[in-house]
Amino acid sequence: MKYRHLHGYKYELLETEAIDTKITGVELTTEYICLWPDGRLFVKKRYAWDGASFLTFDTKSSMRGSLFHDALYQLMREGLLNRDEWRKYADDEVLRDICIEDGMWPARAKLWYWFVRKFGKGSSMPRKKPRGKIVEIEK
Repeated sequence: MKYRHLHGYKYELLETEAIDTKITGVELTTEYICLWPDGRLFVKKRYAWDGASFLTFDTKSSMRGSLFHDALYQLMREGLLNRDEWRKYADDEVLRDICIEDGMWPARAKLWYWFVRKFGKGSSMPRKKPRGKIVEIEK
């Protein structure tokens, strides 16, 4: 996985990454995120994300988990993915499990999961002032 540090966001993905999810039967496509009906989730090259949140820090073991978690939360914020149905899955089986799979100490992953469950709901809700909003000015 290649990424770069960014101003505003922390990272920019330098190559497309994908995972299999349990989110099947829906097809969603945005500029940088694709979810296929078979559950395959693609995050495309140039996607920007924030990395670790809350009382934690970025490490090699948190990068993939935070990438796919942020992409799923973005789909929820945009109203494309049902937040009530999929938020716990994104926190649990995506964020926590991928971090452990990538070498994170399980106790740290569980603590991060707990904070995201307790305080992360607002991050999955639509924003009144979204970042990167496109403004068109007519002449």
